[in-house]
Amino acid sequence: MMKIAPSILSADFANLAQDVQTVELGGADYLHVDVMDGQFVPNITFGPSMVAALRPVTKLVLDCHLMIEAPERFVADFAKAGADILTLHVESTPHIYRALQMVKDAGVKAGVVLNPGTPLEQIKNVLPLVDQVLVMTVNPGFGGQKFILAMLSKVKRLDQLRQTNDYHFDIEVDGGVSDQTVKACADAGTDVFVAGSYVYGAADPAQQIQTLRNIAATND
Repeated sequence: MMKIAPSILSADFANLAQDVQTVELGGADYLHVDVMDGQFVPNITFGPSMVAALRPVTKLVLDCHLMIEAPERFVADFAKAGADILTLHVESTPHIYRALQMVKDAGVKAGVVLNPGTPLEQIKNVLPLVDQVLVMTVNPGFGGQKFILAMLSKVKRLDQLRQTNDYHFDIEVDGGVSDQTVKACADAGTDVFVAGSYVYGAADPAQQIQTLRNIAATND
């Protein structure tokens, strides 16, 4: 079953609770929280306190994408704040397996990220452990970038590995997801679709969510 995950990076921060409720009522499944530290990526965004502020105002799954150095320092804080999924970059720590184990031990689902330039081989050893693999379809750190079509081959290979080995992780894509790209992502094997500007940049975010669902579900 496909899941739509609007990214609050594109929401109106002055009216964040309202924007969260808008997409929840509009049929979103997850809320994607882009955590950036100004070191692993150039931008600075949110920390555990934002997750703690969001938790009481939504029942949506809080899907937290940690674009930060040494994420193991903050696993406990994000878990305590109410994160449901913590997704880590393989380049952000020399001990990715241990970091993912820490996430699982904290009672949170664990995800690993593939940047556009990261070979799939770098995460093969953690695939039996993770609940989600996030394939970045833009370079991490900024919203509103153009979808990198070549990343769909990674999604297809992940889906093949999942089926061959009976793994149980979801495949998530993040970056440039719109009515023009969602069908190709779905056909490649994507389960979770992160959409920021496409949803929050529109007058009717709920309609955008429904449009993504409808297009992804169409048969050729």
